[in-house]
Amino acid sequence: MALSGTSDPSGDEAGSEEMPFLLRALQIALVVSLYWVTSISMVFLNKYLLDSPSLQLDTPIFVTFYQCLVTVVLCKGLSILATCCPGIVDFPALRLDLRVARSVLPLSVVFIGMITFNNLCLKYVGVAFYNVGRSLTTVFNVLLSYLLLKQTTSFYALLTCGIIIGGFWLGVDQEGAEGTLSLLGTVFGVLASLCVSLNAIYTKKVLPAVDGSIWRLTFYNNVNACVLFLPLLLLLGELQTLWDFAQLGSAHFWGVMTLGGLFGFAIGYVAGLQIKFTSPLTHNVSGTAKACAQTVLAVLYYEETKSFLWWTSNLLVLGGSSAYTWVRGWEMKKVQEDPSPKEDEKSAMGV
Repeated sequence: MALSGTSDPSGDEAGSEEMPFLLRALQIALVVSLYWVTSISMVFLNKYLLDSPSLQLDTPIFVTFYQCLVTVVLCKGLSILATCCPGIVDFPALRLDLRVARSVLPLSVVFIGMITFNNLCLKYVGVAFYNVGRSLTTVFNVLLSYLLLKQTTSFYALLTCGIIIGGFWLGVDQEGAEGTLSLLGTVFGVLASLCVSLNAIYTKKVLPAVDGSIWRLTFYNNVNACVLFLPLLLLLGELQTLWDFAQLGSAHFWGVMTLGGLFGFAIGYVAGLQIKFTSPLTHNVSGTAKACAQTVLAVLYYEETKSFLWWTSNLLVLGGSSAYTWVRGWEMKKVQEDPSPKEDEKSAMGV
């Protein structure tokens, strides 16, 4: 059970050459399926926790806090298990260092915004619209890369961003036309997209503080988040709301809450696993296809009826995202094939 967050690319390539094609294909299919099942299940489970009429729990910050707490416990537990069973469990040693925690703190603030706004968006919008509501991440990647890193983006990449913005705008319009638009949920979705982009930028800056280990970064991020969430729980009165919650002593409630935390922890691992067995480009394409399947499943599960233009908005968002992934992959391949690219070609890379 390798959970170290690192891999040996040369070893993977050598192993894949020796492995029969059918076995390799089956392995990839299982990993991609695992990613899809984990990601989609997590979204539907969080929707139940955040906005279920049967549960009637109005504590989105506490739900997010508890999932962070579960991640901290799992990381520490796996670290102890790896120490006790070397060779069986591969996980980095974790020891809380306040100096490192302070170094990670700026990223943790962005991380809190990302997971909180994600959950708040899911609370106020339907699962079917969730993907469109959070679709501006790519656009913010390009914008922030220019503002913070002074990196420009090629015309074709900007064109795909325009398609995504058009899909988002049409989706909002169609939600409004159907009377299901939540303006607050849409704002939370835009803020979540912004935080996802900032999270990627700050992660690169902070990784050296944790020796490049994604799992150490996950541990410190969630420890910081647990601490920072506590005053928010008090200020927003969620602790009192939780105390008055009718199902507070229910084993079913805590079981579902813990399962949500397990999915939150697992998604990072299975995403890394998918990248390891395929490629970052394939991972992005798989994520886009998963979002499409998730939208269709949500419409069927909640027995919703959507207009042609509503579906068109989803196709524009998914198509624009796929096109951006393809364009960026093509540009990176072009740079790799040219050993000495010109300066203007380098600046066209963007993010």
